[in-house]
Amino acid sequence: MGLLQVPLDFDTQVLKGLIPTIALNVIGLSFSNYTLKYVDASFYQVARGMVLPFTVCTSYVFLHSRPSLLVLLACSFVTSGFFIGVFLDGTPVSLVGISFGVASSMITAMHSVVIKRSLEVVKGSALHLSWYTNFVSALILLPLLLLTGEGPGVHELLFSNPIVLEGEISPLTAFMWGSAVTGVLGFLMSIASLLSIKVTSPITHMVSSAVRGVAASVLGVWFFEDIISNGRAASIGTILLGSIYYTWVKHQESQTPKASYDRVPPEDLEKGSGDMSPTKRNRTPED
Repeated sequence: MGLLQVPLDFDTQVLKGLIPTIALNVIGLSFSNYTLKYVDASFYQVARGMVLPFTVCTSYVFLHSRPSLLVLLACSFVTSGFFIGVFLDGTPVSLVGISFGVASSMITAMHSVVIKRSLEVVKGSALHLSWYTNFVSALILLPLLLLTGEGPGVHELLFSNPIVLEGEISPLTAFMWGSAVTGVLGFLMSIASLLSIKVTSPITHMVSSAVRGVAASVLGVWFFEDIISNGRAASIGTILLGSIYYTWVKHQESQTPKASYDRVPPEDLEKGSGDMSPTKRNRTPED
């Protein structure tokens, strides 16, 4: 039961420390939903294809994590995949949806970097961070529904009595079941994402997001009968290959041993006889 304990009281100091994370979570969720509003599910991966390059940039700016040339090459693959899907595919796409997708990618990249710091606020607990972020974000989204003019639609969904054909379910029932399923899965995915960022890095987490995006495209074809054209498939494949190549590069970089330096005694420094080579060799009397 200890793993499932969540704080029922809200510490104001913790909430203040989580303001950037919660704000980016709300904005990113809104942009993602608007992206899906203007593009189909199979194109969603392409529209948000700039997540990895943006995450590398934000990690360099905020975490001072300087990327290698091979990492930049992997980002160029991903970027080319985005442009293939947007400009070289003959299928008409919504520029508004693409704009929301790019903005969502940028917010997601910043969110992943901020999460790394926000874990310190909740003493490294991914469950507590997910609880605070999702609960407060839900409270903030309620007034936003009214500000965006969706109040009448919510009222109609809750209180109208539409004619339902035999064998079908009402819109309210579909909404309730959909909200329950997506809520549970979304919360579990949130915990998994936070653990991924905590254990690895924001950039490595983006690789799993890319694979998840490909799975979403496949499910879009299965459930909604979306069409994946040759250009769109090439775009998704290029983005995925770039992400896989990035994973391989980071694995190779992690396996490369760093040069170690032996501590030089102060008396050797004073005599000028300290050996500053990466591997200090044993000195003999004959030297």
